[in-house]
Amino acid sequence: MSWGFVVMFAAAGAALGAAGRRVLAVLPRGTCMRAGPLEAVSAALFAVIAVRAGHAWPLLWLPVPALLTLFAVPLAAVDLKHRRLPDALTLSAAATLGLAVAVIGMTTRNLWLVGSAGLGAIAFFSCHWCVHRVRPGSLGAGDVKLAVGLGGVLGSVGWPAVIVGSVLAGVTTAALAMLGRIAGIRAWRAGVPHGPGLLAGTWLLAVFPGEGLGVGP
Repeated sequence: MSWGFVVMFAAAGAALGAAGRRVLAVLPRGTCMRAGPLEAVSAALFAVIAVRAGHAWPLLWLPVPALLTLFAVPLAAVDLKHRRLPDALTLSAAATLGLAVAVIGMTTRNLWLVGSAGLGAIAFFSCHWCVHRVRPGSLGAGDVKLAVGLGGVLGSVGWPAVIVGSVLAGVTTAALAMLGRIAGIRAWRAGVPHGPGLLAGTWLLAVFPGEGLGVGP
Protein backbone atom coordinates (compact mmCIF):
# COMPACT_ATOMS: atom_id res chain seq x y z
CA MET A 1 0.00 0.00 0.00
CA SER A 2 1.37 3.45 -0.95
CA TRP A 3 2.46 5.96 1.66
CA GLY A 4 -0.01 8.41 0.18
CA PHE A 5 -2.85 6.06 1.10
CA VAL A 6 -1.42 5.66 4.61
CA VAL A 7 -1.19 9.43 5.11
CA MET A 8 -4.71 9.90 3.75
CA PHE A 9 -6.06 7.21 6.06
CA ALA A 10 -4.24 8.71 9.06
CA ALA A 11 -5.75 12.11 8.28
CA ALA A 12 -9.19 10.53 8.03
CA GLY A 13 -8.55 8.85 11.39
CA ALA A 14 -7.67 12.17 13.00
CA ALA A 15 -10.87 13.73 11.64
CA LEU A 16 -12.94 10.80 12.92
CA GLY A 17 -11.21 11.04 16.30
CA ALA A 18 -12.26 14.67 16.50
CA ALA A 19 -15.80 13.70 15.52
CA GLY A 20 -15.84 11.04 18.23
CA ARG A 21 -14.74 13.61 20.80
CA ARG A 22 -17.61 15.89 19.80
CA VAL A 23 -20.08 12.99 19.98
CA LEU A 24 -18.92 12.17 23.50
CA ALA A 25 -19.53 15.77 24.52
CA VAL A 26 -23.24 15.62 23.59
CA LEU A 27 -24.12 12.04 24.62
CA PRO A 28 -26.20 11.70 27.83
CA ARG A 29 -23.54 9.40 29.35
CA GLY A 30 -20.60 10.79 27.44
CA THR A 31 -17.85 13.10 28.63
CA CYS A 32 -15.84 16.15 27.65
CA MET A 33 -12.34 15.34 26.39
CA ARG A 34 -9.62 17.84 25.55
CA ALA A 35 -8.61 18.14 21.94
CA GLY A 36 -5.62 16.13 20.80
CA PRO A 37 -5.40 12.67 22.40
CA LEU A 38 -8.35 11.05 20.62
CA GLU A 39 -7.30 12.53 17.30
CA ALA A 40 -3.69 11.31 17.70
CA VAL A 41 -4.65 7.79 18.77
CA SER A 42 -7.24 7.44 16.02
CA ALA A 43 -4.78 8.70 13.37
CA ALA A 44 -2.13 6.21 14.52
CA LEU A 45 -4.55 3.27 14.49
CA PHE A 46 -5.91 4.16 11.07
CA ALA A 47 -2.35 4.42 9.74
CA VAL A 48 -1.64 0.87 10.94
CA ILE A 49 -4.85 -0.34 9.27
CA ALA A 50 -3.82 1.33 6.01
CA VAL A 51 -0.44 -0.41 6.10
CA ARG A 52 -2.09 -3.78 6.62
CA ALA A 53 -4.91 -3.33 4.09
CA GLY A 54 -4.55 -5.21 0.83
CA HIS A 55 -1.31 -6.81 2.01
CA ALA A 56 -2.03 -8.81 5.15
CA TRP A 57 -5.71 -9.26 4.31
CA PRO A 58 -8.09 -8.40 1.42
CA LEU A 59 -9.39 -4.85 1.01
CA LEU A 60 -12.87 -6.30 1.42
CA TRP A 61 -12.13 -6.68 5.14
CA LEU A 62 -11.08 -3.02 5.51
CA PRO A 63 -14.47 -1.66 6.73
CA VAL A 64 -14.42 -3.94 9.79
CA PRO A 65 -11.20 -2.73 11.46
CA ALA A 66 -11.96 0.84 10.33
CA LEU A 67 -15.43 0.84 11.91
CA LEU A 68 -14.08 -0.94 14.98
CA THR A 69 -11.52 1.85 15.43
CA LEU A 70 -14.17 4.50 14.91
CA PHE A 71 -16.10 3.21 17.93
CA ALA A 72 -13.19 1.90 19.98
CA VAL A 73 -11.37 5.19 20.49
CA PRO A 74 -14.25 7.16 22.09
CA LEU A 75 -15.50 4.10 23.98
CA ALA A 76 -12.10 3.42 25.51
CA ALA A 77 -11.67 7.10 26.34
CA VAL A 78 -14.91 7.43 28.29
CA ASP A 79 -14.42 4.09 30.05
CA LEU A 80 -10.90 5.00 31.16
CA LYS A 81 -12.11 8.34 32.48
CA HIS A 82 -15.45 7.42 34.06
CA ARG A 83 -15.69 3.59 34.07
CA ARG A 84 -18.80 3.57 31.90
CA LEU A 85 -19.70 2.72 28.31
CA PRO A 86 -22.50 4.75 26.68
CA ASP A 87 -25.28 2.55 25.31
CA ALA A 88 -25.55 4.77 22.25
CA LEU A 89 -22.03 3.72 21.24
CA THR A 90 -21.99 0.09 22.35
CA LEU A 91 -25.30 -0.74 20.65
CA SER A 92 -24.42 1.26 17.53
CA ALA A 93 -21.09 -0.56 17.34
CA ALA A 94 -22.80 -3.95 17.56
CA ALA A 95 -25.27 -3.08 14.80
CA THR A 96 -22.71 -1.43 12.51
CA LEU A 97 -20.04 -4.12 12.86
CA GLY A 98 -22.64 -6.86 12.43
CA LEU A 99 -23.91 -5.23 9.25
CA ALA A 100 -20.37 -4.84 7.88
CA VAL A 101 -19.56 -8.51 8.43
CA ALA A 102 -22.92 -9.56 6.95
CA VAL A 103 -22.31 -7.49 3.81
CA ILE A 104 -18.85 -9.03 3.38
CA GLY A 105 -20.32 -12.50 3.84
CA MET A 106 -23.08 -11.90 1.31
CA THR A 107 -20.69 -10.26 -1.16
CA THR A 108 -18.35 -13.25 -1.06
CA ARG A 109 -21.19 -15.77 -0.61
CA ASN A 110 -19.41 -16.97 2.50
CA LEU A 111 -22.04 -18.34 4.85
CA TRP A 112 -19.29 -19.57 7.18
CA LEU A 113 -18.24 -15.98 7.88
CA VAL A 114 -21.77 -14.84 8.73
CA GLY A 115 -22.55 -17.90 10.83
CA SER A 116 -19.25 -17.80 12.69
CA ALA A 117 -19.71 -14.10 13.42
CA GLY A 118 -23.21 -14.71 14.77
CA LEU A 119 -22.13 -17.58 16.98
CA GLY A 120 -19.12 -15.57 18.16
CA ALA A 121 -21.39 -12.68 19.17
CA ILE A 122 -23.70 -15.04 21.09
CA ALA A 123 -20.85 -16.89 22.81
CA PHE A 124 -18.92 -13.76 23.77
CA PHE A 125 -22.07 -12.06 25.05
CA SER A 126 -23.16 -15.14 27.01
CA CYS A 127 -19.81 -15.53 28.75
CA HIS A 128 -19.70 -11.88 29.78
CA TRP A 129 -23.34 -11.91 30.85
CA CYS A 130 -22.67 -14.89 33.13
CA VAL A 131 -19.68 -13.16 34.72
CA HIS A 132 -21.74 -10.00 35.19
CA ARG A 133 -24.52 -11.95 36.89
CA VAL A 134 -22.12 -13.72 39.24
CA ARG A 135 -19.81 -10.78 39.95
CA PRO A 136 -21.43 -7.53 38.76
CA GLY A 137 -18.71 -5.51 40.47
CA SER A 138 -16.01 -6.96 38.26
CA LEU A 139 -17.83 -6.62 34.94
CA GLY A 140 -20.36 -3.92 34.14
CA ALA A 141 -23.48 -4.09 31.99
CA GLY A 142 -21.77 -1.88 29.42
CA ASP A 143 -19.06 -4.50 28.96
CA VAL A 144 -21.73 -7.14 28.35
CA LYS A 145 -23.38 -5.01 25.65
CA LEU A 146 -20.01 -4.25 24.11
CA ALA A 147 -19.25 -7.99 23.93
CA VAL A 148 -21.98 -8.49 21.31
CA GLY A 149 -20.32 -6.49 18.55
CA LEU A 150 -16.79 -7.50 19.51
CA GLY A 151 -17.75 -11.17 19.65
CA GLY A 152 -19.09 -10.92 16.11
CA VAL A 153 -15.78 -9.54 14.87
CA LEU A 154 -13.79 -12.19 16.74
CA GLY A 155 -16.07 -14.95 15.46
CA SER A 156 -15.55 -13.81 11.90
CA VAL A 157 -11.78 -13.95 12.38
CA GLY A 158 -12.07 -17.52 13.68
CA TRP A 159 -13.06 -19.35 16.84
CA PRO A 160 -9.55 -19.33 18.31
CA ALA A 161 -9.77 -15.52 18.15
CA VAL A 162 -12.71 -15.55 20.58
CA ILE A 163 -10.53 -17.27 23.17
CA VAL A 164 -7.42 -15.23 22.42
CA GLY A 165 -9.47 -12.03 22.52
CA SER A 166 -10.70 -12.89 26.02
CA VAL A 167 -7.14 -13.59 27.18
CA LEU A 168 -5.81 -10.34 25.69
CA ALA A 169 -8.64 -8.41 27.34
CA GLY A 170 -7.81 -9.93 30.72
CA VAL A 171 -4.09 -9.21 30.35
CA THR A 172 -4.78 -5.61 29.35
CA THR A 173 -7.15 -5.07 32.28
CA ALA A 174 -4.58 -6.55 34.68
CA ALA A 175 -1.95 -4.19 33.29
CA LEU A 176 -4.34 -1.25 33.75
CA ALA A 177 -4.98 -2.34 37.34
CA MET A 178 -1.25 -2.31 38.05
CA LEU A 179 -0.85 1.05 36.36
CA GLY A 180 -3.80 2.48 38.27
CA ARG A 181 -2.36 1.31 41.57
CA ILE A 182 1.04 2.80 40.80
CA ALA A 183 -0.41 6.09 39.56
CA GLY A 184 -3.06 6.23 42.28
CA ILE A 185 -5.95 6.85 39.90
CA ARG A 186 -8.92 7.67 42.12
CA ALA A 187 -11.57 6.89 39.52
CA TRP A 188 -10.40 3.24 39.47
CA ARG A 189 -10.56 2.58 43.20
CA ALA A 190 -13.98 0.96 42.81
CA GLY A 191 -12.79 -1.17 39.90
CA VAL A 192 -10.69 -1.12 36.75
CA PRO A 193 -12.43 -0.50 33.41
CA HIS A 194 -12.56 -3.66 31.29
CA GLY A 195 -13.84 -2.07 28.08
CA PRO A 196 -10.41 -0.85 26.89
CA GLY A 197 -9.04 -4.39 27.23
CA LEU A 198 -11.91 -5.85 25.23
CA LEU A 199 -11.50 -3.23 22.54
CA ALA A 200 -7.71 -3.52 22.35
CA GLY A 201 -7.77 -7.31 22.10
CA THR A 202 -10.43 -7.31 19.40
CA TRP A 203 -8.69 -4.56 17.44
CA LEU A 204 -5.39 -6.46 17.44
CA LEU A 205 -7.05 -9.63 16.17
CA ALA A 206 -9.07 -7.76 13.53
CA VAL A 207 -5.97 -6.03 12.18
CA PHE A 208 -3.62 -9.01 12.67
CA PRO A 209 -6.00 -11.95 12.06
CA GLY A 210 -3.40 -14.49 10.96
CA GLU A 211 -4.63 -17.33 8.77
CA GLY A 212 -8.05 -17.68 10.37
CA LEU A 213 -9.81 -14.87 8.51
CA GLY A 214 -12.56 -16.32 6.37
CA VAL A 215 -12.53 -13.63 3.71
CA GLY A 216 -11.50 -14.66 0.23
CA PRO A 217 -8.43 -13.20 -1.52
